[in-house]
Amino acid sequence: MSAVLKAGLIGLGSMGRHHARVLAGLEGVELVGVVDPMGDKNGWAQGAPVLSTVEELIALGIDYAVVACPTGLHEEVGLQLADAGVCALIEKPLADTVEGARRLVEAFESRDLVAGVGHIERCNPALLSLRSRLEAGELGDVYQVVTRRQGPFPHRIADVGVVKDLATHDIDLTGWVTGQTYTSIAAHTVSKSGRPHEDMVSAVGQLSDGTMVNHLVNWLSPLKERFTSVTGERGCFIADTLTADLTFHSNAAVTTEWEALRAFRGVSEGDMIRYAIPKREPLLVEHELFRDAVQGKPADICTLRQGLRTVEVAAAVIESATRGVTVQPAAMSTTA
Repeated sequence: MSAVLKAGLIGLGSMGRHHARVLAGLEGVELVGVVDPMGDKNGWAQGAPVLSTVEELIALGIDYAVVACPTGLHEEVGLQLADAGVCALIEKPLADTVEGARRLVEAFESRDLVAGVGHIERCNPALLSLRSRLEAGELGDVYQVVTRRQGPFPHRIADVGVVKDLATHDIDLTGWVTGQTYTSIAAHTVSKSGRPHEDMVSAVGQLSDGTMVNHLVNWLSPLKERFTSVTGERGCFIADTLTADLTFHSNAAVTTEWEALRAFRGVSEGDMIRYAIPKREPLLVEHELFRDAVQGKPADICTLRQGLRTVEVAAAVIESATRGVTVQPAAMSTTA
């Protein structure tokens, strides 16, 4: 493998154009080709040749490819790359079905190829700081994780509903920041936009250590919100991933003399801290990590097996909503 990695991109849509921008300026990487059957009408390919097929891209001798085509094509494209011995960073979700995700895991693992899933929230500065603080035990025992991910309908999405497109962010980040897996999930969905897929979901779940989880995700709100809170023994962390801000609300250590408040033997309001966090672009951080992984350096990327577990939980959410029952997501090896 040369000192400068030859990278390719598949898909020049609303996410692919950002991948092209980052790849074109990424140190140690050369963007040698982009695949999009629709061409490059908007000049998003950063000067790289625009090809019609994945085969043409593979023929350029690429070291790795970024897969940013529609979710329904992830499996087909990923298997082509694996068969050719090409490493891949596949946009989330890994695949549109659990079976497809499993086939991708097998294809890349059996060939010992570096592959990852673009769960970009793992690179958000607020969540990186939150995770490190949880690992350091700053919150004590964790009781609950709550996420809200709301906003208007994105017209770029046509092949999946809000669970696979948006809720997979929250499923992945919840397991990642806590270091736990989902053991049960119960959900309700609605479809109000006239599309065949759901556009709102409310889910309640439990993690392997007993932590309670709540997710509210929709494409029906004019309010854009990206909210994650983790409540525990010593207080509550709140992360706003739109602004990359992290705030800590501590439990009060001051004794109150107000009898009406003392009657409740719970926690009370304490200090609030808003942390100063270095804020780098998450997509750039994601690409740097994957580049390093391809070069054989230690890098904390989201593996395909981790991406598979997220697809399994998303499938359990849809199954729960469809059948009206609590579902235990399919058990998978915890090997990442």
